[in-house]
Amino acid sequence: MNITINGTSRIVNAGPLTPLLHVLREELDVLSPKAGCQQGGCGTCTVLVNGEPRRSCLLPIAAVEGAEVRTVEGLASGGKLTPVQEAWIHHYAAQCGFCTSGFLMAATAYLEKGGSDDHAEIAAALGGHVCRCTGYVKIYDAVAAAARGESFDLATTAAGSRTTIRGVEL
Repeated sequence: MNITINGTSRIVNAGPLTPLLHVLREELDVLSPKAGCQQGGCGTCTVLVNGEPRRSCLLPIAAVEGAEVRTVEGLASGGKLTPVQEAWIHHYAAQCGFCTSGFLMAATAYLEKGGSDDHAEIAAALGGHVCRCTGYVKIYDAVAAAARGESFDLATTAAGSRTTIRGVEL
């Protein structure tokens, strides 16, 4: 079977009913979607399939043949983070980080469809995603900032500390 992950066509050897999450993590070494509840309830495994957020733990690989699947690894381009990724860092929206990739993908879909900075609309768009660390306020603030088009100097985020995420120095 042939699927497109983050713009790259990949051959998959897994059986057609194998969950996309397992194919991504175990066969294709795409590790941002996390195996949380594996019942579709927590959102940690969320990816975009043709621009729509989907729970990859519930999605058989056969359902994505011919579709464009995007994960966090496919967000940044040329070493430049997306506005929502920058806002996430600036607003300290990630604590332990386990839920972050699912939230980022749902937020990306929301923003790409013209989502606003309204916290109630953001909450609805991110509904079903579970975070046990942040209490959601910082997550909603980050999405709202990205919706408003705010930009950030990440060199001063976190009191001037510097970090590297997937090869991108911040």
